[in-house]
Amino acid sequence: MSFFDKIVAAITPPESDETRLETRAKARALARPGDWLDQVLDQHDRIEAAFAAVKAAPDAASQLAAQKDLAVILTGHSNAEESVLYPALVDDGHKAHAGLAYEEQAAAKVQMALLEKIEPLTQDYFDKLEHIRGAVTHHMYQEESNWFLDIQREVPDAEQAMLTRRFAEEVERYVGEPATV
Repeated sequence: MSFFDKIVAAITPPESDETRLETRAKARALARPGDWLDQVLDQHDRIEAAFAAVKAAPDAASQLAAQKDLAVILTGHSNAEESVLYPALVDDGHKAHAGLAYEEQAAAKVQMALLEKIEPLTQDYFDKLEHIRGAVTHHMYQEESNWFLDIQREVPDAEQAMLTRRFAEEVERYVGEPATV
């Protein structure tokens, strides 16, 4: 963790697991089965499970395989959001949220690339993995607490259907399977 990251972490401590779970439950209550928000939340669950699989891997080969799986789902998910949902944020008048979202996801991609250079099963590896996980879970919390809820509340139903279709298409393009797995 860089000096700057340590300062930011000290000033803005992460949300608690309980707060994130409550926020996700509220977002799930607003999502319609199979809609883009439901797909996003399912993907967020998968991302968290993928981080846990990397951390729990019993040996270096398993850890690297789990890391590759994490990279695929994380990159595919972020590319789908960047292609479909962040433009919707901008169109809906939330340009600052979209800008921050793009920036955070670019940083996560850089950090995942740096993780590839660290020896698996080492403390440095686990520290970097946890740093990335913390940043990603905070990002997901922001999306679930208000960014995406704004889109769902404010965008007309006809456009909601387009967002649902396009998000599923983009996830499938990058991950190789539909978003509603």
